[in-house]
Amino acid sequence: MLTRRHIRVKVMQCIYALIHSKDDSLEKQQAFLNDSIDKMYTLYLLMLSLLVEIQSYASSQVKLSTNKYLADSSDEYPSRDKFANNELLLQLASNELLKEELSKRKLKNWYLNAEYVKLVYKEIVENENYKAYMISASQSYDEDKKLIQDLFKDVIAPNEKIYEYFEDDQLTWVDDIPIVNTFVLKQLRKATEKQKPSFFLPRLLKDDQDREYAQQLLVKTLLNNEKWEQEIEGKTPNWDKDRIADIDSILLKMAICELLNFSSIPEKVTINEFLEIAKEYSTPKSSIFINGILDKLVKEYRSEGKLNKIGRGLL
Repeated sequence: MLTRRHIRVKVMQCIYALIHSKDDSLEKQQAFLNDSIDKMYTLYLLMLSLLVEIQSYASSQVKLSTNKYLADSSDEYPSRDKFANNELLLQLASNELLKEELSKRKLKNWYLNAEYVKLVYKEIVENENYKAYMISASQSYDEDKKLIQDLFKDVIAPNEKIYEYFEDDQLTWVDDIPIVNTFVLKQLRKATEKQKPSFFLPRLLKDDQDREYAQQLLVKTLLNNEKWEQEIEGKTPNWDKDRIADIDSILLKMAICELLNFSSIPEKVTINEFLEIAKEYSTPKSSIFINGILDKLVKEYRSEGKLNKIGRGLL
């Protein structure tokens, strides 16, 4: 679920937070990094539980509509409870492993903030994909799955109120939301009628090496800060570290650290990954600036035999 690029971003966030908080506690930053990584999985669970709560709310609305006397738009549909009985939604709602995980982590966010569920449901019933689905008399798992994919992509993922709620809850989630939403959509697309419950609870990290990589990149970047500054100074005309954007400086130091300390990661991978992060998180010209410095450093390190790379590398 969490790729190496996402891990690099998490480390960058930790170093940035340390610089601006003036807190030099390495242990605190290591704990912050672990917490930030783990909370990303919490965000994933909350997105799944939102789908579960939407199904529950839809079911309650069907019961209310059968007892009312005034007609509404749902009366034109062949089956009022078609959406409430959506097979993929029911698959999530009946997932005992998901229930256990939500209970263990005490994630009752949508129960405590039901107005968000109602808001999203209102947008769903107004959506053209929903209307077309409800008008159709046919129903199958694939049709049900296609609808949930479309609704997630068009209604839930871009919902500004949900985004604001997550932003207020955890600041680090601002960068995590697009990543998690993309992964949720990927899982929805891969879902099958016979899918095991564990499918919806994937591992956050591929293996223990990823968490170790995150910790080592953070620690080795911070403990060698002055050394990395000297490396940059030698390749930057008219060096003035105060004029370089904080993010650029952090990314350069992380990239140098990775080049010299992680032998299984090819230099091309390191350079490409940090350039992509710079494009997304720093100034428009940052990637050009960073690429120029890293290109000089790589040539120098090669000639000095400092780049001792082994294997095919870890992406």
